[in-house]
Amino acid sequence: MKSSRLWICGLALCLVAPGQTVKKQEQLRKELQSGYTHWTDQDVAYIITAEERAVFTHLNNDEEREQFIEQFWLRRDPTPDTVENEFKEEHYRRIAYANERYASGIPGWKTDRGHIYIVYGPPDEIEAHPSGGTYERPPEQGGGTTSTFPFELWRYRYIEGLGNDVVIEFVDPTMTGEYRMTNDPCEKDALLYVPGAGLSLMEQMGLSSKTDRFNRTDGTHCPVAFGGTTEKMNPFNRIEQSARLFAPPSIKLKEMEAFVTSRFHNLLPMKVQVAFFPVTEASALADITVQFDNKDLEFHAQDGVQKATVDVVGYVSTMTRRRIAVFEDTVAVDSPTAMLQAIAQRRSVYNKVLPLAPGTYRLTVVAKDAVSGGANAYETAITVPKLDPGQLQVSSIVLADRIERVSTHDIGAGQFVIGNSKVRPRVDAAFDRSEKMGVYLKLYHAGTGQATYEVVKDGITVYEETEDIAPVRPGSLSEVTLEKFLDLQDLTPGAYTLRLRITDQTRAQTLTPSVAFTVK
Repeated sequence: MKSSRLWICGLALCLVAPGQTVKKQEQLRKELQSGYTHWTDQDVAYIITAEERAVFTHLNNDEEREQFIEQFWLRRDPTPDTVENEFKEEHYRRIAYANERYASGIPGWKTDRGHIYIVYGPPDEIEAHPSGGTYERPPEQGGGTTSTFPFELWRYRYIEGLGNDVVIEFVDPTMTGEYRMTNDPCEKDALLYVPGAGLSLMEQMGLSSKTDRFNRTDGTHCPVAFGGTTEKMNPFNRIEQSARLFAPPSIKLKEMEAFVTSRFHNLLPMKVQVAFFPVTEASALADITVQFDNKDLEFHAQDGVQKATVDVVGYVSTMTRRRIAVFEDTVAVDSPTAMLQAIAQRRSVYNKVLPLAPGTYRLTVVAKDAVSGGANAYETAITVPKLDPGQLQVSSIVLADRIERVSTHDIGAGQFVIGNSKVRPRVDAAFDRSEKMGVYLKLYHAGTGQATYEVVKDGITVYEETEDIAPVRPGSLSEVTLEKFLDLQDLTPGAYTLRLRITDQTRAQTLTPSVAFTVK
């Protein structure tokens, strides 16, 4: 006799065989997830992207799913600074309208007309033939008169990704009220299979036969065009339009933000650094740098070279999640095949400068490898400093592997450009002994004084150098830029701290900012 286990079922007792335990647990798991399955397969079936769906299916608990759903709608909210989410409200209004107007034995949202209406909204023009009847074909469909099944033509003046004057045709060949989107503009011809009826102009003149309609290779049953085939009848254009219409609407690079609320945070290693350079009392430049190690990128052969591509999207929002700045770009790395091994040992760096008002914000950066699909998300709070006209102040210290002057017309423009210098940060602050480490910072409201650079390891000073500082106009208080390269060849590998002691003799003030770095 097989053993069995005793389980409590409500207030009664029941016997469950051990082999049934796993099955019941799996059934319970499916029941608990069923509400969320309805959300992906019904509520947002037409607008959720493949990446978002993949992330959602791998979430482990209801808390993660609820957070994902909240972020899903926030990503599409046209006014995230308000309580209302107009996109979400309009989406559910369209579902209700589709269920009311397009149901035909199945819910309206499941029909082709419902699908198009939910995704693209009401068309700009509808040509409806609810009873079919007599129809004069246009020349590209052969011309001549025939009778049709019920059909509708929907026209949209513009659809992003498809262009202007998009025409979508729906036909009800079963006369049951279920209209299907069609790629064959002659599917509505009710006399197609009636010999000698509904002939086209070319067929009436004996220049073609009705049987020719069934030998076409473009997926239609249209007569030979009268006056030549037009671009509207191009089979590839029609198939491409259908594919794009039924694809989830694009949100550009923003679908990568789904990774922010997923558990896939370390598929693509990256490092992010933010430095601040005040401009006025009401604004500062946030210098955002993202660094990738090329060995972590996926290269593939393209046009005779090895190429890696990473899409980067980021945004700055208030602590209440109202977005105030957005950026997106692509980082591309090209390498001759023979040099791929050497290129893989290097770094790739992306830089973006954003003007921000003083205050505390939330920075989010998402990166995705376009080849491997690996992605990562970085989120942190940032505090933009306020410039105090009565105090000596210092910007962030940037450790860089390159500092060089730019031409006059490039001042303040382009990646890595701060004022009249191009400063490429080393985000991980790790340098080889053979390199020189660049140090870049700005002083504000500075007078005449000195700056001392002190390198410390394990509490012991191993290097020290002092230089004079002075504003551009003697006797004034103004902005001063400090640029310096430190030779690292005499330093042993390990962790170090660079301490600066900035003394302003005019104001009798001293600042002591510091930054850590590593020598390899």
